[in-house]
Amino acid sequence: MDRVASADVRLLTFNALMRGDVRPRLHALGAVLERSGYDVVCLQEVLLPAHATLLHRLARHYGHHAWSGAGLLHGGLVLLSRWPIHAARFRRYPRTGAVRPEYLMRKGVQLAVVETPGGPLAIVNTHLSANRDGDWSPAGRHTRIARAELGHLAGELAALDPALPVVAVGDYNLPRDAVTLTEFLAATGLTDALAGDTAPTYRPTPRWPAPPALDHVLLRSAPGRELIARARIVWRDPVPLAGGRQGYLSDHFAVEATVSH
Repeated sequence: MDRVASADVRLLTFNALMRGDVRPRLHALGAVLERSGYDVVCLQEVLLPAHATLLHRLARHYGHHAWSGAGLLHGGLVLLSRWPIHAARFRRYPRTGAVRPEYLMRKGVQLAVVETPGGPLAIVNTHLSANRDGDWSPAGRHTRIARAELGHLAGELAALDPALPVVAVGDYNLPRDAVTLTEFLAATGLTDALAGDTAPTYRPTPRWPAPPALDHVLLRSAPGRELIARARIVWRDPVPLAGGRQGYLSDHFAVEATVSH
């Protein structure tokens, strides 16, 4: 990434995929993060405390971290930062819809305040329930679940100190043009750093050749502290894995953003 001013925050959000060659991929991910210039990294689908600890050990330049839960990490959410993290907490989303294996992940929202050189910044890391149908219409059976989770997230955002600018990132499992996401943005005052970008953030496959963007970087300025972001989708290509193999870091791409504040 290009050199940026000291008040800028170089941020990454990435769904690390909880199954299939997990440890080899996490070893590769830790090495990539250690070489990167990111200041704050928000990860989803890191399910085990041992896996979060592995990443923190491999990416040593991130001296501060936040995650919670024993056995399984709450929400599978991990926050790594080069700067101090204050007031980190996790809030679980309400159980909506039929009982499903996804409940084991305790999906929810991780909220923290990071003390950046430009002042404190609220970081929100989340992972919403998956839509297995690929139907995000108002009549879709998963729409009720998405609305309930986004309503809970909106409440958590409303409870934040209004003097804090907010960056809310993660795997929303909603396309950029989904009605539920559009309603959420309007209700919370968040803006999409990649608004208008139609590129997918989920890696296309023969079974799903044209997936949408599901991972988002959303911003909300505060009085006297305007947020401006330059964002792009990264980590599309295979990387070296243990044993001389090549493989993808995840079934998702990552989204990076340089946030000026």
